[in-house]
Amino acid sequence: MARTPTAAQVLGHVVLVTGKEEYLSARTVASVRDAVRAHDAEAELAESTAADLTLASLGEMSAPSLFSSIRCVVVRALEDLPDESVDGFLAYCAAPADDVALVLVHSGGAKGSGVLTKLRKLPAVTEAKSEEVRASEMPSFVTAEVASHGSRIDSDAAAFLVQAVGSDLRSLAAAADQLTNDYPGEQLSVEKVQRYFGGRAEAKSFTVADAAFSGKRALALEELRWALDTGTAGVLVTSAMAASARSLARFLGSPRGARDGDLARELGVPPWKVRTVRDQSRAWTPEGIAAAVRAVAKADADIKGQAHDASYTLERLVLTVAGLRDSR
Repeated sequence: MARTPTAAQVLGHVVLVTGKEEYLSARTVASVRDAVRAHDAEAELAESTAADLTLASLGEMSAPSLFSSIRCVVVRALEDLPDESVDGFLAYCAAPADDVALVLVHSGGAKGSGVLTKLRKLPAVTEAKSEEVRASEMPSFVTAEVASHGSRIDSDAAAFLVQAVGSDLRSLAAAADQLTNDYPGEQLSVEKVQRYFGGRAEAKSFTVADAAFSGKRALALEELRWALDTGTAGVLVTSAMAASARSLARFLGSPRGARDGDLARELGVPPWKVRTVRDQSRAWTPEGIAAAVRAVAKADADIKGQAHDASYTLERLVLTVAGLRDSR
């Protein structure tokens, strides 16, 4: 169904929302409610879980009240509909009340598939699928979001936004909304996206680097897996690792007693990070840092050379760097 339905499309109809992607399901439910409220600002909203649903309770929720004859009824967890309620429920869905918009939400699992099959055969039922969006489909999702706001985005910019923000659809939709509001009707380029979101992916990468150079193997691996799972590119991780190695090398070569402000400028880091570099430096030698730089360079070359398993390459790098620190 249309992303923003009209009242005519939902009143007197049943909207069947299926699938595991909760954000998309929630947005479909919200769009139906918005359509009903746009038609009648006094329309009443009602909700129930399918497990608590009987023909009587459905009738109560869909019956007109003293205040409004227009209603939007949402039934969640349809897969839990009791067997004894199925026949009466299907009978209602076959001929829904003209002034009621009924929304049924099913999680997308195998449970309750028999009811879904019967619902799909009813003329009054329109299905809106909320299928999980694969990682490879995230840039296309961003492109569609931007288009829904009347704008366009370069393919590279869409990929960069996913890399920077991660794979949470709610966050990506919010980012697309922000960008299109700030650049109304304009083509969104990588440069425009970077102005707002360029630092996020890098921040994740530096969290991995800080943990590795501090010798915190388990934490570094955990942060690495989280960063990769949320779409951070491997080259950003190797870049952050290289930057951390350079900061350590510069710190070890800096004059003793230098002020933090001077050190921050020398190291090329924010003032607050000087303490982190100072703490890390106590367990590093120039030889260890040189070995870490070589390890980073090799991992970076492997990833850019289309390594068979980039995550394995980065995990090995994290363990190597943490091991060099411990070897002092």
